[in-house]
Amino acid sequence: MENKHFAIVTGASSGMGVEFARQLAQRGYYLLIVSNEERITEVASNIQQQTPNIKVIGLVLDLGKQSSARELYEYTHAHEMEIEVLVNNAGVYHDRDILDDSEGFTSLIMNLHMYTPAMLCYLFGQDMKARRKGYILNVCSVTDHMAAQRLGTYGGTKAFLSHFTRALHIELRKYGVHVTNVSPGAVDTGLYNIKPVFTKIGKCLGIIVSPQTLARRGLRAMFRGRAKTTVPTLFWRALTFIITLIPTWQLRLIRRFGWF
Repeated sequence: MENKHFAIVTGASSGMGVEFARQLAQRGYYLLIVSNEERITEVASNIQQQTPNIKVIGLVLDLGKQSSARELYEYTHAHEMEIEVLVNNAGVYHDRDILDDSEGFTSLIMNLHMYTPAMLCYLFGQDMKARRKGYILNVCSVTDHMAAQRLGTYGGTKAFLSHFTRALHIELRKYGVHVTNVSPGAVDTGLYNIKPVFTKIGKCLGIIVSPQTLARRGLRAMFRGRAKTTVPTLFWRALTFIITLIPTWQLRLIRRFGWF
């Protein structure tokens, strides 16, 4: 394969992942976009048409399996792809009590948010460190500071990824490898089942951002070598700070009376 720097974007069949891929293509990167959904090949074709000078490959791979990180890494080596950018975007969202989840879903979310991105960072990070150049963007969440009901598994797994990313940023910076945490609040992807009127209000207030805005700010932070960026900034930073101040007994009271 032609010796061109590639960017990998996981979870790129919809939403934020598509925007990360499009904007990286606009920056001149060849793309390997990955999803467990068959439509990833159609997404690759669409991006290819929009940027005809860029090679775009869509790969169907279930990243919820612990073997997938190694499979993806070996795929890139078999096809002689030099990975300069890694965007760990694949994930699932839920708002549910921990014990109401199935065993299968609990395993899935832990693999998608912790094991697979950590192993992809480990494998591709080795190559980036050896070349003394590379960029890694891990999509975390503002919920990584929210030890609250119905967000235990989601926020907990994102907390791991956030802490892991910060440590990796510190360890690899001197080798020319930039590792960044982008922590979205609410993004207009249809993931939260919010009524259109409330989505519109949220966007007007700056509480909800578009996938285009999230991808642009995340990539800008990554290429500037920042450790972390929160999108949107002010509202979600204030909210997460306030939530950390609420004592556990008050959270239990809120739970008891069904206020949240």
